[in-house]
Amino acid sequence: MAGLEVISCFSQNKDELVIGLAAAEKELYIRAILTSQFSSLSFPADFKRARANSVSLFKEIQGAVVQEVVQHLNERSFYLRLSNDFTLLFKLFGNRSNVVLFQGEEPLKVFHKKFSPDLELDPLKMDRPIRQNFEAFAAAAGNVRQVYPTFGDIPALYLENKGYANASLEGKWELVQDMLDELENPTAYYLVKLAGKTRLSLLEVGEVRQVYQDPIEVLNAYTRLYLTETGFEQQYAQLQQQLLKKQHMTQAVLEQTEARLLDMRHNRSYSQTADILMANLTNIPPRATEVELYDFYTDQTRTFKLKSNESPQKQAERLYRKAKNQHVEVRQLEEKMERKLEEAIVLEDALQALAEVKTYKELKQYLKTYPHLTGSKQQAQQEIPFRLFETEGFKILVGKSSQSNDQLTQRHTYKEDIWLHAKDVSGSHVVIKHQAGKTIPATVLEKAAQLAAYYSKRKSDSLCPVIYTPKKWVRKPKGAPAGAVVVEREKVLLVKPENPFERKV
Repeated sequence: MAGLEVISCFSQNKDELVIGLAAAEKELYIRAILTSQFSSLSFPADFKRARANSVSLFKEIQGAVVQEVVQHLNERSFYLRLSNDFTLLFKLFGNRSNVVLFQGEEPLKVFHKKFSPDLELDPLKMDRPIRQNFEAFAAAAGNVRQVYPTFGDIPALYLENKGYANASLEGKWELVQDMLDELENPTAYYLVKLAGKTRLSLLEVGEVRQVYQDPIEVLNAYTRLYLTETGFEQQYAQLQQQLLKKQHMTQAVLEQTEARLLDMRHNRSYSQTADILMANLTNIPPRATEVELYDFYTDQTRTFKLKSNESPQKQAERLYRKAKNQHVEVRQLEEKMERKLEEAIVLEDALQALAEVKTYKELKQYLKTYPHLTGSKQQAQQEIPFRLFETEGFKILVGKSSQSNDQLTQRHTYKEDIWLHAKDVSGSHVVIKHQAGKTIPATVLEKAAQLAAYYSKRKSDSLCPVIYTPKKWVRKPKGAPAGAVVVEREKVLLVKPENPFERKV
């Protein structure tokens, strides 16, 4: 890298930094992947920057030239010394990996802003001098990790395979020195399978999968292989777990809300108790704390608790106020139920789509398609592209806009769902979710068709033709505008445009 000029520095996702270097005919890229699960550097000779979802970073070093690459002693970090007094630190500390830019002694920027304390690092003072001679080794009683703290599990396994545990102290020291010679002057670079994971090694251990002579080639191959195998498996499992957790939480809130609504609807309301008190004013003794009265709502005699310092009329007045508040709470609970049902459908569809993801490339595309699912609850609610209606156990989804129609039909609709749309005019896409083993009743189909007509340009017509077909016969042509689709094998239903779920006053 020495002598190469920085020609670009950008990121295409929150955990990846790409730095382009060039000079004359030579071009090289540093691709730093810095996730909490995996940190790696690879050095592709070519890198196609995406036109969208790409942001330039560390603009200050554009045009700067690499003067030196300095590896810290006994530390998993190094820095590039650049012209114009810039220093670019690569701190590869497991799940806290980062890249930090300095000019002179002044820290300028960090790549991962969540690790802002990294601005307090001094790349010129990160060497870790450790006494690594036989005396220090003997003082540590042959504890390799104490003398060489950067050794990981691969050197430990290598030494174990060489009989380290049973060797004398002098023999152990010789084994460590032989291994150090091999690490500092590797004859080959290995991609191995160890404990079910793909690993990059300078030592021949585990199941050797590929052998390389060039360090750049093995780094590039390792990153590709990790992302397509181990990285894919880990990210897939984490994403699936996250979605299942959200689904479980949403279902729990749904059940709690439904139970509360049921309780409020079926228990005797405050207004009913107030009505009974007002109807029995002459039957209530003064200052009574308990009284038996006839409940004309249930045709039974009931015991009512009263306040001795409050007249029956005042108590009834207070109960009527509570009834009004109860009505507001019921409406709020109903709205909450509707939101949670929408979220439940979104999560169910997302899990179904995730089950079809088989490769790392497909997973990356999936994450771009469903970014809202890893955001906050508020973001998730804002992203729900449809209105939800329920009837006879079937869910009907109605798109909210042209863009929402696209999302509804492409993300939340599957081949057996029934798709509806007002014929020959613009309007909402409407979907009846399929249920295995159940036929959609004509009454449900008619209500969905009425919604399709109601949420269209034919809303004010007396009758509206609505087309319907299984989703498998609906496709979106490449380059078509938002909401535009091609429909095959449709049937037509003539209905009155209205919302059959709207409460009639």
